[in-house]
Amino acid sequence: MQSTLFTAPPTLFLRKPHTRFSAFNAQANLILTSSSSSCSSFPCSLSFKLSPYHSQPFLHARAAAVPERSGAASTLFNVLQLGALFGLWILFNIYFNIYNKQVLKVYHFPLTVSTLQFAVGTLLVAFMWGFNLYKRPKLSAAQLAAILPLALVHTLGNLFTNMSLGKVAVSFTHTIKAMEPFFSVLLSAMFLGQTPNAWVVGSLVPIVGGVALASATEASFNWAGFWSAMASNLTNQSRNVLSKKLMVNKQESVDNITLFSMITVMSFFLSAPVSLLMEGAKFTPTYLQSVGLNVNEVYIRSLLAALCFHAYQQVAYMILQKVSPVTHSVGNCVKRVVVIVSSVIFFQTPVSAINAFGTAVALAGVFLYSRVERLKPKTSFPFLNLLSPLPPPRCSFSPLLRPKR
Repeated sequence: MQSTLFTAPPTLFLRKPHTRFSAFNAQANLILTSSSSSCSSFPCSLSFKLSPYHSQPFLHARAAAVPERSGAASTLFNVLQLGALFGLWILFNIYFNIYNKQVLKVYHFPLTVSTLQFAVGTLLVAFMWGFNLYKRPKLSAAQLAAILPLALVHTLGNLFTNMSLGKVAVSFTHTIKAMEPFFSVLLSAMFLGQTPNAWVVGSLVPIVGGVALASATEASFNWAGFWSAMASNLTNQSRNVLSKKLMVNKQESVDNITLFSMITVMSFFLSAPVSLLMEGAKFTPTYLQSVGLNVNEVYIRSLLAALCFHAYQQVAYMILQKVSPVTHSVGNCVKRVVVIVSSVIFFQTPVSAINAFGTAVALAGVFLYSRVERLKPKTSFPFLNLLSPLPPPRCSFSPLLRPKR
């Protein structure tokens, strides 16, 4: 859109048609703001003067200088902003794992803990919608039906992760969760017919070998914790398959924040009745006191864990909007390393040299996988890029999250 404003002197001497313009000066200022490529970044100011000595106007043009942020300063700001987001992502994840482990170590009801985390997320979503911090969505029945399976596997993935954290060390749980690329390749080949190339298959070898070596030498190893973490891998990666199978023909678009909010709310309503049925009301002050727990400490750490759980996923969405999925994968790999190291230091987890070597090999395989994944084109679902530690490349046609035109 262009807007043009002409300003002229208040008095203009009109003469007969045959009279030349040499008898007076007419000056006009043309202020032009254009969305074209030449004036898209700043307003252009042009002035022209009708000369008194020429029968034809003589155009004098000059460009008005409008201050703007230099390209270098803008780039620096974006880099600092992105660095801050990555830092918050890692920080929230560290505190989530620490507080969550502290709760699950003394309170052995992972389903109740998972439900509480979804409940806090639901309250935050309701606050966001209630105070118009984010637009309340209006979803059709078809959209809700398409989101429901994702909410189900999201619920199971978080539950299995909490079950594993309650049984084994945080570092070991995250070492096993480094196996997610293996399940991603396996499920994609089985249900989507996507054949991995030699580079992808080669990157899975150190992942599987490293996890096996770390498991064989893990001091806190037990089968319940191991299989819970493996089940978490399976459910997390099944989101890719479900999204492509169930949503490929969906035409309605839903932005990723709305999608995550709806999945959080659905996960709460899915887990709450099951939690009451299987574990009962075991989070009351009376029950906690009866088993000798400090009520305030359990409540505070549970609340902090739930807040960090919701916060680090929200920050991950913000990062995913600014970087490619491959960069997001590399950042997630770095995050996993930092979480493992910080948990070992905080909980003083005994780690042998062989165990540390196996973990390092597995994480190196994850990093290699994130690099070679971009060599083959594949479609993706942006929400999965957040919840999966190794997101596939972006796709121009996403089932629920279509690019804006």
